Amino acid sequence: MTPRKRNITIYGFTLILLISLWLIGLACVATPAWTADAVDAKQKVSKSGVPYRPDNAQAGPEELVNAIRARRPGGKLLNLDRMQLHSPAFARGWNTMFAAIRGQLALSPKLRELAIMAIGVINKADYEWVQHVPDFLSAGGTKAQMEALKDVSTAINDTKLFDESERAALALTYEMTRNITVADATMARVRAFLPDQQVVELVGTIAGYNMVSRFLVATGIEVEE
Repeated sequence: MTPRKRNITIYGFTLILLISLWLIGLACVATPAWTADAVDAKQKVSKSGVPYRPDNAQAGPEELVNAIRARRPGGKLLNLDRMQLHSPAFARGWNTMFAAIRGQLALSPKLRELAIMAIGVINKADYEWVQHVPDFLSAGGTKAQMEALKDVSTAINDTKLFDESERAALALTYEMTRNITVADATMARVRAFLPDQQVVELVGTIAGYNMVSRFLVATGIEVEE
């Protein structure tokens, strides 16, 4: 090979190498750190086999993760959050909806938590139950009521532990969760003690937390250690 041809060949290889490095650099700049798919050897995996996102800077988009942390005690992500963050768009919609359900409705917190606890039992969503025990108690629920809720079909008719409004809310929860359709008489009971706004909020809460329980069970999310 002549010196001229050798120089052209070396120049060509050098140019290709530089272009390759430039493209790699662009990819690194354009790709947020949180999208890295590499799974740490110690990263915990759910029962479904889907790993939890890490509870660090790689969890997801910073502004979204910060909004979720703001709703969590001590700013620590729950396993539920870490599962949802595989899809930031989904996690963002979820966080907005449940921030409203948990903190912006006129519905009584006790009725809200009563419905959530019942859903956890009916749908066998242990995670949902465990997470909401403190909320139920702080909203005015009692340990005796909590024990009774382990059999929702019986609790619906328990006049000693639950007042009429609570039993009506439980009946609505049971029918929406087990039957989907709601008897006219059940809806009439609920409307007898709640204004229309709160009827809609209770129905929406029950529907929302049925979604939560189904998501939890399907993805195999476990209670935090």
